[in-house]
Amino acid sequence: MHPRKRQRKNASAMKLVGKLVGLFRMTADLTQAQLADRAAVQLETIASIEQGRRALLPDLARRLDQLLSTKGALETAVDNLPEVDLIPAWAEQYMDLEREALVLSFFANQVLPGLLQTENYARAVFNSRVPAFSEEEISGLVSARLARQEVLRRRTPPTISFIISEAIVAAQLGGHEVHAETARHLRECADLPGVALQILPLAHRTHAALDGPFILLETPDYQHLAYTETQRGSQLIAEPDEVSILSQKYAMLRTQALDTDATKGLLDRLRGEQ
Repeated sequence: MHPRKRQRKNASAMKLVGKLVGLFRMTADLTQAQLADRAAVQLETIASIEQGRRALLPDLARRLDQLLSTKGALETAVDNLPEVDLIPAWAEQYMDLEREALVLSFFANQVLPGLLQTENYARAVFNSRVPAFSEEEISGLVSARLARQEVLRRRTPPTISFIISEAIVAAQLGGHEVHAETARHLRECADLPGVALQILPLAHRTHAALDGPFILLETPDYQHLAYTETQRGSQLIAEPDEVSILSQKYAMLRTQALDTDATKGLLDRLRGEQ
């Protein structure tokens, strides 16, 4: 089964919160459009939350409680959602946010971010999985990953920053030919409008993100979020203090990594060595 088709576990909890938003909105005699305008979010955001298709995040819950005079009811509901609703299967919620984001910032130290992967590199990633995927599953996953890359060529593309460890660039994942193709592809991506690509050299003596990779994003509603993945799960982070800590780490990483011109030079040298 394609992962995008899987049912979110305990999705009923998210739907219940959405129903509460709709009930409180109607009690306040507001349309979805009016509430969206007062909350400074998109109409689609309110509609998706009420339909249970998008989780209500804590800071928006607090704003809605103030606007709807609900005395903290929505914030309390969000704070007590089952964990599985806050960490949705297959990172579906993150990918929805990624498609619409105004700004994306990636730090990667093990594998290239999906938006930078070639078809052959993505196939090598999924072929490395333990326990193994079937060929049918791998084909579906590769197609889905490549489809995500449309965000790079949107009519109005987001501002995207990538900081990737030199270890990723040096790794021979998929073999020599895939490695050479990946180096060429990265060099092309480095010249895309709105894209800043930086490599964090292995020789650098300090490292601001030894705890692992993460992603920062800004939504069309100017909400700042973060996303992290582990071996067996993922987490969307909305708490402002936690997002701030990761933002500070990212700012320091940018000073520790090669600048964009030096990164292009490294990739040019790497291509010349193939």
